[in-house]
Amino acid sequence: MTRRFDLIVFDWDGTIMDSTSTISTSIQRACADLGLAVPSDEAASHVIGLGLHDALAYAVPDLPAEQLPRMVERYRHHYLSRDGQLCLFVGIDALLAELRGRDLFLAVATGKSRVGLDRALAQSGLGAQFDMTRAADESRPKPHPDMLYEISDALGVPLSRTLMVGDTTHDLLMAANARAASLGVSYGAHPRAQLAPLATVGVVDDVAGLRTALLQDA
Repeated sequence: MTRRFDLIVFDWDGTIMDSTSTISTSIQRACADLGLAVPSDEAASHVIGLGLHDALAYAVPDLPAEQLPRMVERYRHHYLSRDGQLCLFVGIDALLAELRGRDLFLAVATGKSRVGLDRALAQSGLGAQFDMTRAADESRPKPHPDMLYEISDALGVPLSRTLMVGDTTHDLLMAANARAASLGVSYGAHPRAQLAPLATVGVVDDVAGLRTALLQDA
């Protein structure tokens, strides 16, 4: 079977790491700390995948500009208090190892900061599995295609041979803006109904389904 993709780019939160509820809860608790209206679970989880400032602007539209630094500080406080309890989705580490064994390029494009991503890579032990990683504070964040452009250029793989895997519409829109293929995973932040219209390869509901989808094209 002819391989369709040479490079697979993964989102991190909600795709590799089971962190969706921690992120949305941290946003809600930060709002409560500042006496602001607390966003719904849906609104708080919708922003996962965006850069932090964009995420807070969307989740808390009435946030005064002068309170943004304090909001960021409270969000990080709540997130870091639970950071050590976060785990990978079951089976994702074995899947990444299997993909590496097939001589694919693997990368990460995330809404996390570089500091946050490096911490997550170290804690998870997955750093060696990826040929390149890009974070939201070293490029224009999703859904802008810059992260995919930079990864594709650095690894020498055309975007026509690149697949973006993510759990949010922000991931899939980034792929569309870069003219790359996309695969949605519905076990993270955004539901299948939102992902399906944007996912050019399809949507899977668990890591077992992700393995099947990726290995058939690898």
